[in-house]
Amino acid sequence: MSTHELYTIPAEHRTWDVDITGAARFTWEYDDGRDRLLSLYQKGKDKQWDATTRIDWSLDIDPSNALGMPVEAISIYGTDQWDRISGDQKAIDELSMHLNSWQFSQFLHGEQGAMICSARIVDSVPDLDSKFYAATQTMDEARHAETYSRFLQEKLGLLYPINTHLKALLDDTLTDSRWDMPYLGMQVLIEGLALAAFGVLRDMTSVALPKQILAYVMQDEARHVAFGRLALKDYYSQLTTAEREEREDFVVEGCYLMRDRFRMQEVWQNLGYDVQACLEAVKTAPFFQAYQSLLFQRIVPCVKDIGLWGEKVQKAYADMGVLDMAGVDLSALMKQDEDIADQVDVERLKALEEREVATSKVAVDTTIAVGTGSLAADSALTAAGPAAAMPA
Repeated sequence: MSTHELYTIPAEHRTWDVDITGAARFTWEYDDGRDRLLSLYQKGKDKQWDATTRIDWSLDIDPSNALGMPVEAISIYGTDQWDRISGDQKAIDELSMHLNSWQFSQFLHGEQGAMICSARIVDSVPDLDSKFYAATQTMDEARHAETYSRFLQEKLGLLYPINTHLKALLDDTLTDSRWDMPYLGMQVLIEGLALAAFGVLRDMTSVALPKQILAYVMQDEARHVAFGRLALKDYYSQLTTAEREEREDFVVEGCYLMRDRFRMQEVWQNLGYDVQACLEAVKTAPFFQAYQSLLFQRIVPCVKDIGLWGEKVQKAYADMGVLDMAGVDLSALMKQDEDIADQVDVERLKALEEREVATSKVAVDTTIAVGTGSLAADSALTAAGPAAAMPA
């Protein structure tokens, strides 16, 4: 089946062609490398995994509530728009399914964008150690796109096209000829925001399959954001004031685009809700405000750390209500992501073992029952004597 048959809103059948400018850079220095970056590259190699075998795809989900969330988590809950479906379980299930589909569809499109951007970094970055790591990230992003695609097609059966705000940021990131812009646009902004979104859903869901997917993808993504910090911090310290301000303008614009990306306009429009009323409801919903604040906990400290912390950036973050995120310890969050993925692995393997034991027990019980039945029949024939075995 073509993926286009699963899109709830028609998606372009043609490829989206982005005209990329800038040079492909070779280097003849093969011995030079930053220890921390090479260590991250080694970790990237060591941590490769197979989505086909690591994730338990035999697990079922309820497509109407793939994450097992309460209705209070729906961003229009308690508003006039919610009142139109309150008490109508079929309409609530439909909305929940579309919201989950929209969310994971954007994750999928973002991962394809990350795959292309990381390949672009291999192409354009001047340092070999960065090329090495970006090559491992390209493989990571391909695996993530494969994973989200399978989840959407096999488990949800519904997709949404790429959100206009995400598409605009990807376009800005890829069409800029400066080699550092794919880092800034993808590694810091898009990946940083996605990482936080994955984390919120990972920690809230009680459903095993999406928890596995989110935890394992996050284990990779935490390295990717660390890569962006390491690669840009040294370079940005050498920029002129004018060059730094250009990057800060890009950060501000990109963060507003990313904030607006999560208001799910396409869902409200597709299902026939009052779009403007829903957007306003989402903007003021307590759950969404808390969610939006958490979305920037990976971006704000990273932007500060790489040196793009001018007045314009701080003012934008204050306007979004996320300026206090500057003090978040990114290293601690990265360690937490690693630990949670390892714990999910333990739980997955334990569940598999329990299922295997249960299956074996059923097989043994069935064999015993069949054997016992045969013995009983033989005993009955023996007790009846030879005549019982004779045909009538």
